[in-house]
Amino acid sequence: MTKKPTTRKRFNILAMIFITVVINYLDRSNISIAASALQDDLGIDSIKMGYVFSAFAWTYALLQIPGGAIADRVKSRVLYTFIMVFWSIATLIQGMVNSFTALIGLRASIGFFEAPSYPINNLVVTRWFPENERATAIGIYTSGQFLGMAFLLPVLTLIQDAFGWRGLFIISGIIGLVWAAIWYFFYRDPKDHKSISQSELDYIQEGGGLIETKKQTEVKEKFNWEDIKEVFSYRKLWGLYIGQFCLGATLIFFLTWFPTYLVKYRGLDFLKSGFLASIPYLAAFVGVLLSGFVSDYLTKKGYSVEISRKLPIIIGMLLSIGVIGANYTDDTFFIILFLSISFFGNGLASIAWVFISLIAPTRLIGLTGGAFNFIGGLAGIVIPITIGYLVKDGDFSPALFFIGGIALLGFVSYTFIVGKVERIVPKNK
Repeated sequence: MTKKPTTRKRFNILAMIFITVVINYLDRSNISIAASALQDDLGIDSIKMGYVFSAFAWTYALLQIPGGAIADRVKSRVLYTFIMVFWSIATLIQGMVNSFTALIGLRASIGFFEAPSYPINNLVVTRWFPENERATAIGIYTSGQFLGMAFLLPVLTLIQDAFGWRGLFIISGIIGLVWAAIWYFFYRDPKDHKSISQSELDYIQEGGGLIETKKQTEVKEKFNWEDIKEVFSYRKLWGLYIGQFCLGATLIFFLTWFPTYLVKYRGLDFLKSGFLASIPYLAAFVGVLLSGFVSDYLTKKGYSVEISRKLPIIIGMLLSIGVIGANYTDDTFFIILFLSISFFGNGLASIAWVFISLIAPTRLIGLTGGAFNFIGGLAGIVIPITIGYLVKDGDFSPALFFIGGIALLGFVSYTFIVGKVERIVPKNK
């Protein structure tokens, strides 16, 4: 029986990932706050704005697979620092643009450099946490995208009110550069961490944490194109990929069009909208934390992974369909209520990354995570542009029906396509 760990360094690392995710989402979603003023200043209509919102995802999605492959081969400490510095610089420069084309290019640059971020997050948690704590860890760091925006939306709104949309981008970029330096100086993998105890290392490794050994780091496998074919060869992985696309659809709506929906299509005051917009993010934060804690609790109580891991995601997808309810009311309270229920469901389903840790072939966890995030990232391309066309005549209700329908597809995918939750062991390996 493993001794109780005498250190808890894994939770320090988790706090670092949490903050990194907050900054990651700050730099990809501040465009939603700036959108209304930016449209007026640069003369951008709703269709063009849809392309601006989606530009991040063009490169982010397409580079998920190479990003995952790189994450498997480059130290997380070095790779995360490098990409964070460059996406922060691109964020900062956004505050200096004067054209639609330059804005598109910079949004695509941020997507390019953020591409390996979630494969890195998943690898760090897979290395630092035993399996029975992993859903909670994933839930906590994933909650950074919701809690960060819940508290940052009012702050970002006030920053823009004081310094304009240009100042908003410049301040966001500076924050990222500072955190990149902190990550480089303080992050280490478990085997390189000087103050972790042997008992904690044993606890992580015996619990299924994939701590790298000297032997593993000395022998580096070469990239093989067959590996890409393999991560697209299993039905259960396709179930995860489709589910991630559907999960991403709701999230992308909230990260892009949501503030514009409140200001331009529901007629709310800009400053008031910043505070009201934070409520669904708080609901999503509660959802993702509840999902992780409940999932790990059920696992420790001996429930099957089909129940403990799948149940929160299936319920979450059903609740996400609630976004459609906002079409049937003009009362601000009920609009925010329906959107909060939907985003709570999205948070509840957001521990889907745990399935990559549990199902992906062991030597291809990073690459599978890249494929998973690639398909999910396609939502970032498709959803903003589709909404831009759906709302061009001034009616947002078709867009909400569209988002609700995608959530229903996600429910079907996780329920019927994923199947039994078990590690894939390739027969030819």
